[in-house]
Amino acid sequence: MADIRKVTVVGGGVIGGGWVARFLQNGIDVDVYDPDPEAERKLGGLLDNARRAFARLIEGRKPAPGRLRFRASLEEALAGADFVQESAPERLDLKQKLFAQIDALAPPHVLVASSTSGLLPTDLQAAMGRHPERLLVAHPFNPVYLVPLVELVGGRKTEPQAVERARAFYDSLGMKPIVIAKEIDAFVGDRLLEALWREALWLVKDGIATVEEIDDVIRYSFGLRWAQMGLFQVYRIAGGEAGMRHFMAQFGPCLQWPWTKLTEVPELTDELVDTIAEQSDAQARGLSIRELERIRDDNLVSIMRALARSQKGAGWGAGELLNAYEARLRGAAPKGEPLRLHRASVSPDWIDYNGHMTEFRYLQVLGDATDAVLFKLGLDEEYVAGGHSFYTVESHIRHLGQAHEGDVIAVETQVLAADAKRLKLFHTAVNETTGAVVATGEHLLLHVDAASGRAAPAGEAMAARLEALARDHGALPVPAAAGRRVGEPA
Repeated sequence: MADIRKVTVVGGGVIGGGWVARFLQNGIDVDVYDPDPEAERKLGGLLDNARRAFARLIEGRKPAPGRLRFRASLEEALAGADFVQESAPERLDLKQKLFAQIDALAPPHVLVASSTSGLLPTDLQAAMGRHPERLLVAHPFNPVYLVPLVELVGGRKTEPQAVERARAFYDSLGMKPIVIAKEIDAFVGDRLLEALWREALWLVKDGIATVEEIDDVIRYSFGLRWAQMGLFQVYRIAGGEAGMRHFMAQFGPCLQWPWTKLTEVPELTDELVDTIAEQSDAQARGLSIRELERIRDDNLVSIMRALARSQKGAGWGAGELLNAYEARLRGAAPKGEPLRLHRASVSPDWIDYNGHMTEFRYLQVLGDATDAVLFKLGLDEEYVAGGHSFYTVESHIRHLGQAHEGDVIAVETQVLAADAKRLKLFHTAVNETTGAVVATGEHLLLHVDAASGRAAPAGEAMAARLEALARDHGALPVPAAAGRRVGEPA
């Protein structure tokens, strides 16, 4: 949101640090207040991982990162803030004291959001004597810089406009804000997680399964389904052609069977805690927390990017949200500059027998950059369904450098010429890891009538967008390599 340019984050731990990363990567300045003398050091490692993950997640244009500052006092951190995100430890008395101070220091228009995972917003508002109506809960999920869900919960004194402003703000960050209709302990996500967590603790305590075996049950079965369809839609499919009603009739009675311990909590004795901790240490196999974070983040990025490519490119679940977020970032490209719409990470299956990115993957990267330009121009599923599209009829690729596994390639695109029938693009692919240009591509595309397979003028709206983009790039210098023939001396 344009009216929120600086956020104050109170508490820079795992959740607070995740918020810092999410805000920074969206170009928002952040002031952090955390009395822990180690806060800046701890946050540094998390931010390194977050930057790495965000670079892999967003393949197109990204905002310039916001500015990060650590402040020695809450008053300093709140100066000039447009929004406050509180992520202090889960103690009601501590949070109430903080909110009383924030309420006294921050102007009335500044929204105040708590990251609490279970405390009621009405209780958090109790010490706010001036403007309790601006406080709400915004409960995220770790890692905040990648996982998009945030639960929004208002208290008795929270104004609906405050919730709506917060919803719009988090939406602009590429998140999925869900407004919880009623104030309830632990909200929705944690209540579901706690049910599974309690049952898992009993399985360990009773010696039925180890922590690794329980994790394997989740990640090799229903966890794969949940990532894309959640709970109820998965069960709808399980009901067959008759759908959810059949599923409920078939499996509903088993809910009455006395096999669950969801209403009981095992006592966390020293013995049980030691057992879980020792098994967890063994499961980690010597990997540090930062190493595990990177593995988790890489897997999340891969899952979300796969979901973004599903459903004929429209996306599914978190992938659909990612596509919308990237489209919003693409739309923010400044005029008079080359387009920066596509980035790609070099995966292991892109490597050839020489240990470099293989030849045809360069065409793939440049082709995906072309697709990003066409999407920006309005070539979506609806446009293609209307019987028109663009076909690439000529390409000239120069292979100038090397890329290796894990490198990130960013593509800059310049429109050389365009009219109602033709679009001529020049791509420059840069290895972000080394800064070297690895390839250029010059491509001629024709607007076609799909039924006849022949070139045809674009409609008025598409033609206008083509003309505007060509005019915008007309002032840019023509790349020296544009128009080169194969084998021409450099």
